[in-house]
Amino acid sequence: MMKILWVTNVPIPRIANDMGLQAPNICGWLTGFANSIEQRKDIELHICFPLLAIKKVICGSIEKISYYAFSQPKVMRILPAEDQLHTSNEMEKHIKEIIEKVKPDILHIFGTEYPHSLVATKTFGRPERTVVNIQGLTSFYWMHYNSGIPYKELKRFTLSNIARGNLLSQAKKLKMRGEFEVEILKKVGHVIGRTDWDESCTTQINPHVKYHFCNESLRDSFYNDIWDHSTCLKHSIFISQASTPIKGLQFMIRAMPEVLRVYPNAKLYIAGNNFVRSDSLYDRLKQSSFAKYIIRLISHSGIQNAVEFLGPLSELKMKEMYLKSHVFVSASTIENSPNSLGEAMILGLPCISSDVGGVKNLLEHGKEGFVYQSDAPYMLAYYIKKIFSDVELSKNLGNAAREHALKTHNREHNLKTLVSIYEEIYCVRKNKKTKS
Repeated sequence: MMKILWVTNVPIPRIANDMGLQAPNICGWLTGFANSIEQRKDIELHICFPLLAIKKVICGSIEKISYYAFSQPKVMRILPAEDQLHTSNEMEKHIKEIIEKVKPDILHIFGTEYPHSLVATKTFGRPERTVVNIQGLTSFYWMHYNSGIPYKELKRFTLSNIARGNLLSQAKKLKMRGEFEVEILKKVGHVIGRTDWDESCTTQINPHVKYHFCNESLRDSFYNDIWDHSTCLKHSIFISQASTPIKGLQFMIRAMPEVLRVYPNAKLYIAGNNFVRSDSLYDRLKQSSFAKYIIRLISHSGIQNAVEFLGPLSELKMKEMYLKSHVFVSASTIENSPNSLGEAMILGLPCISSDVGGVKNLLEHGKEGFVYQSDAPYMLAYYIKKIFSDVELSKNLGNAAREHALKTHNREHNLKTLVSIYEEIYCVRKNKKTKS
C-alpha cells in the first residue's frame, strides 16, 4: 500500500468541519480528488496543512483520511519572502514530526508559493518521490497582477496600505512569493499539470523535471444538475470571485455600459469576499486600494444599480447561482485552468473567458463558449450581447461546453490517471532501491 502525504494550504471542507473550523470556499477540486482516493484500497491518504500559531501538531482522522495541522505564525503573512523561512523553527519542527510519523512513500505538494511547501520539500529531501501539483504559478502571475489599472491607482495610498501596501508593492510581494515556487520546482523530480501553459512555465524553470498530465475533478454537486435557459434570470452575468486585480473585474466593469446600452436590465453578480463593503467605518478603513479603485470605477461608469456583490457562497449556493445566471464570465488577467470555468461548463452554462494562460485547453472558441483578448472589454461586451440575443446559440454553447467538461473533469478517469502517476513514481523509487 502506498502512503501519500498531501501538503495543502487549507484543510479540505470535510476536515475543517471535523475540526470545528470554518470550511474554505476554495480548492473544491481537492475535495474531489480526496473523495476519489479515499475509495482506493491500495492508497493510504494523509493530509497536512497550516493553522495560525498553534503550539503542537493537531492530529485527527475522518473516515479513511488522516490529517495533521502544523503551526504557521501570523508574522509570516507580512514578512518578505526571503525572511519568512527564518521566523518559525516551530513550523519546521512540526513538519518534520509529521513526515517522520507518516513516513510517506510520496510527498504531494499543493501550492508552490508558500514557505511551508518549501520546508516540507527540504525536510522530506527526496526529489524523486516529491511531486508538485501546479495550480497557478505565482512566479508568472505577478507580471499580470495589475493589468488594466492606471498607474496613479497603483501607487495610491490608503490606510489599509499600512499592512498590505499599495498595488505596486502587492505585485512585488507576489513576485517574492514566486521565489519559493521557483526554488521548490528546482528541487522536485515531478510536477502534475494540465495545460500547455503550465507545462511551458514549469519546464522553463526546471528543464529536467518530469511533467505528468492529469486533469482535476470538481466538487461533487456540480455533476448533478444542468443549466436551463427557460429558468435562468435573463440578462444576468455571474463572476465567481473578484477581490484581486488578477480576476479582472476592472475589465468587466468597463464592459458593462455597452451591455446596458442594449440590455438596460442586465445585472452583474459577483461572488466571493465582498471587498468593497462599506456598511461601517471599519469596513471603509480596511478597504484595499483595489477596492477603492473598483468603487470609483463603478461610480464613474454609472452602473451602481447594475452590480451586486453576493459575498462568500457555499458550494450549493454557488451552484445555485451558476444555474440561475444567463452567462458566466471569467475576466482574469491570468489563469492556469480556472475551476470556476470548469464548474460553469459542466453545468452547461454559456461561458465567456479571457484568453489567458491555459484557458484554450478548457474552452474551444465559438463552439463551447467565447474567448476574447483579456484587455479588450469591448469584445467581452460583444460576446455577452451575442449570448443574450440568441437562445439557440446559448443552448448549443452550453451543451458543447458540458460535453467537454464531463471529459475534462471525469472523476474516474482523473483518479486513474493520478494513481498511475503515483505508481510510476513509487515503482521507480522501489526499483532504484532494489538495484542499490
